Amino acid sequence: MTHHNRRLDIALAIGLAAFVLLPWYRVEGGFYGFGWLSSFPGDAATAPGILELFSHGRWWLAIVVAFLLLGIAARFVSDPARRGALLVCAGTGGVFFLALQGLAIGFSGWSWTISETLFGALSDGQPSMGAGAVLLGIVFVLLLSFGLADRGAMKGDAFVVGAIAMLVFLVSIFVFYPIGSMFVGAFQDFDGSFNPTGFFTNIQDPSIWSLSCVVGGDRCGVAWRTLWLAIMTAGGSTLLGLCFALVATRTRFPFKKGLRLLTILPIITPPFVVGLALTLLFGRSGVATQAISSLLGIEPGRWLYGLTGIWIAQVLSFTPISFLVLIGVVEGVSPSMEEASQTLRADRWRTFWRVSLPLMKPGLANAFLIGFIESMADFGNPLVLGGSHGVLSTEIFFAVVGSQNDPSRAAVLAMVLLLFTLSAFLAQRLWLAGKSFATVTGKGDSGAHIALPRGLSIAVHAIVIPWMIFTIVVYTMILFGGFVRTWGLDNTLTFDHYARAFSIGLRDDGGLAWTGVAWNSFWTTMEIALIAAPLTAAVGLLTAYLIVRQKFVGRNLFEFALMMSFAIPGTVIGISYIMAFNLPPLEMTGTAVILIACFVFRNMPVGVRGGVAAMSQLDKSLDEASLTLRANSFRTIRKVILPLLRPAITAALVYSFVRAITSISAVIFLVSAQYNMATSYIVGLVENGEYGVAIAYSSVLILVMVTVIAGFQLLVGERRLRRENRVASAAPPTMTSAKIGQEKTA
Repeated sequence: MTHHNRRLDIALAIGLAAFVLLPWYRVEGGFYGFGWLSSFPGDAATAPGILELFSHGRWWLAIVVAFLLLGIAARFVSDPARRGALLVCAGTGGVFFLALQGLAIGFSGWSWTISETLFGALSDGQPSMGAGAVLLGIVFVLLLSFGLADRGAMKGDAFVVGAIAMLVFLVSIFVFYPIGSMFVGAFQDFDGSFNPTGFFTNIQDPSIWSLSCVVGGDRCGVAWRTLWLAIMTAGGSTLLGLCFALVATRTRFPFKKGLRLLTILPIITPPFVVGLALTLLFGRSGVATQAISSLLGIEPGRWLYGLTGIWIAQVLSFTPISFLVLIGVVEGVSPSMEEASQTLRADRWRTFWRVSLPLMKPGLANAFLIGFIESMADFGNPLVLGGSHGVLSTEIFFAVVGSQNDPSRAAVLAMVLLLFTLSAFLAQRLWLAGKSFATVTGKGDSGAHIALPRGLSIAVHAIVIPWMIFTIVVYTMILFGGFVRTWGLDNTLTFDHYARAFSIGLRDDGGLAWTGVAWNSFWTTMEIALIAAPLTAAVGLLTAYLIVRQKFVGRNLFEFALMMSFAIPGTVIGISYIMAFNLPPLEMTGTAVILIACFVFRNMPVGVRGGVAAMSQLDKSLDEASLTLRANSFRTIRKVILPLLRPAITAALVYSFVRAITSISAVIFLVSAQYNMATSYIVGLVENGEYGVAIAYSSVLILVMVTVIAGFQLLVGERRLRRENRVASAAPPTMTSAKIGQEKTA
């Protein structure tokens, strides 16, 4: 038996098992609870596909069986071209019809009027797809991949074709299908019927588009208010991030290690905690507010609640991300180009303005884009500090869970939010398209970066030092706020908040009892984050391998489609998942699966970019040597590529883990009583005024994530240190300048 036939036989066996041995429809209580075994296979709710077809009258499943039988028939065709054609037909037809029947037939019968007109009424409908249907859908994708490989796609490499097909399949389900469902939902009534009235009413709502205000004022329509806030936040965080990067790389600032530590803290802080700390500092009962009120004898104001407070919190939260984006770009500017400019008698200011700064454009554009999208998607800070002046993310939330209960309005607001972010994403790509900013080559570049112009150096220090002090004060408030009884009213020191959140007792049998109110959401968060992190890293690095190492038609479109999920704010992802996965064919709301899928495909683009950067440094001759020795692509990845990508894998794991814990904008829509994430639970505490417990919980989360990041830096830092030692040592006389340049750029 050939390797190809063995692979095909395994796929067909799995397909038959999915249809004959597994529940075809979604099982109440969860598949992995295995409670369905007690009524399997006779009960219609847990029956496999074969019994649903013959015993329960689901006649449309016969067409699914026909495509599976076509795949089985192709197994016995010896001619690769004919077999490939049959497998392509079986796979394409199976996936298409499985999706079509799932969308067309709902709980009570036909979902579309045209279907009922053509085929007549159905006596019964069908629930959402279960384990059997989902697994058979994956098998159909594999059959399509094997068929394309038989016909010569990707030089007949079934693994590469299968990886591309599976990624397209998954991204279509978990990115484009939800977004499409959201667009459709804007034109539907509560019963699912077509009704464009809600869309046209909401899209013309003056509360969204009103311009009867000063630019950026609180009385502007929510769309313009959100756009103005995003532009101001992106500009402020990019400017501050650039100042931080210049101080860290172009000055003799004595506290550079402390500066880098401050860049980590906001990244691992739950997003609304900064807003809460600002409230404790500058709110009506805040420390600073009360001190100023007592000193000057003025009434405490509410200036913090509105766009001003949100902007301060967002700039404080997103500046570190801009710094991390920009520091590599600032360091990457070639010293020789700056020296050449000075050789031509340009002073330091002219050199910085005409040479150094233009070469930083990619980093500045990326930092601005990240700040813009993060501001658009931010939910926690506007919820805490917005007061009566909401932004799009909070308006979407209240349209779904508030007294409005208007899904059409939520969909329209999400479409507006998506329009703004995609416009910024496309504008950034168009601005940088066709331009080269490369300054690091294989040649040695031993020059030193020029010092900053004196005036600029004073200016960046004047910005960075107060901001560092302000950040330290804010985080001191976060730490201290968990140890006082009632902030602003009773500052008596106490451990009650930590005890209430994380107390541990003993059961009657002597075992531990997790009696604290936060334990349930804490363990749920850890479980989901630890499952989502490796999946996110795997999907991201596999995508990076396909983009860097494989050439296929539509590769640029493939990369753009995968990166598109980065430009979709978490708020839009959350509302679109609710609209897509609350009804057949895929019903996942209230389960852990929907949270894991959200984290994987929301955070995947970061893993992709990290994998592309790391894999671009590996010479393709390594792959070619492995393939020459008759190893297939999968073995080459496992034995050659992955061992060389360990730092990138670790970085992707840590980032995915941290983002799964700190995410709120999408999670707030997807949590349930059984699966309540930490950030959502803390939001509930804040809304109930339990600030002490909220801060105590947030502090514990920060400590957990610091531990993970410390482990990451310990593992990767040693390798980086050894590499730096090699660069710092004297080069052997036989080492060429090209090799020296490679060592430095590594």
